[in-house]
Amino acid sequence: FRGVDLVVAAEKVGLEFGDMNIFHRLDDRSAALGPVFSVANMVKPGSFDLARIDTASTPGLGFFMTLPGPLSALDAWDAMLPAAQRMAELLDGVLLDSERNGLGRQGIQHIRDDLRGWDRRHEGEEIGLRSR
Repeated sequence: FRGVDLVVAAEKVGLEFGDMNIFHRLDDRSAALGPVFSVANMVKPGSFDLARIDTASTPGLGFFMTLPGPLSALDAWDAMLPAAQRMAELLDGVLLDSERNGLGRQGIQHIRDDLRGWDRRHEGEEIGLRSR
């Protein structure tokens, strides 16, 4: 993906360039709690140099979220998946899972089930107020 195209696609799906020199989706109601999800360069060190973005390119992007986050795991996934799908469409890319296989309906459902379970196990906990 060309760097310039990447920036345009990121802006179209509501991502902001920021901390760690990567892109983030922030939730206006809870931006102070961190990003809902982030997008990094697949090439080490994972960051983007906007000063050189017009000559930059990358073979791939990594979408990720840190849990707990400002939203429930499932709500964060429901924000991240359409953004990833739209960016793939805009950049003429393909969504892959963690095994680098095409991300289809079954894989999406498996991820949703895992995140639903995570939410159940952590129900009532708030970010920053974890017991050890």
